Amino acid sequence: MESAVDFHFVTRLIINTVSVFVLIRCYFAFSRHRENAASFILFGVGVFLVTALLHSVTVTMGFAFGLFAVFSMLRYRTEALGIKEMTYLFLVIAMALLAAVGTMHHLELVFLNLLIIVIALVLETRVLLPRHGEKEVEYEKIENVHRSKHHELVEDLRERTGLDVFRVDVVSVSYLRDTAMLRMHFRQEARYDHP
Repeated sequence: MESAVDFHFVTRLIINTVSVFVLIRCYFAFSRHRENAASFILFGVGVFLVTALLHSVTVTMGFAFGLFAVFSMLRYRTEALGIKEMTYLFLVIAMALLAAVGTMHHLELVFLNLLIIVIALVLETRVLLPRHGEKEVEYEKIENVHRSKHHELVEDLRERTGLDVFRVDVVSVSYLRDTAMLRMHFRQEARYDHP
């Protein structure tokens, strides 16, 4: 009986570790944030280990999820994480909790993790959603901010930044300094700098 429990634990540990590693490798391939990637992998393995050990003292799934959700918010509150990083952190926690206290069979768990990884990979590429970026700039040619000169504004920003700007939003205008804060929306080129 004890060997069956050990086999179950080790199998789920391997499934969780491999799944988290593949998911975060996908994140790293497109974001290139090594510190976040390493932290997410360690976080996923740690959540699994602690939850699996707590599960032996009858901790419910809701309590375990709440515990680690609160812990993750407290741990990462000092550093501003973007919505993409928070989403990957949530997925890592969800995978670890499903592996640790979920009641599904091993093949079902592998399939579910694989589905999450495939969806993340597809959304990181341009298959479903185009890759756009945005950046705020302070702009001094205040006469180009007028609605009738939108085309000139976009062309000037394209020439100055070298970015494929397709839309510009006016965030604020300072008539005292004759400048405007603009939010540029531009198309991002695919990155091919993978080692």
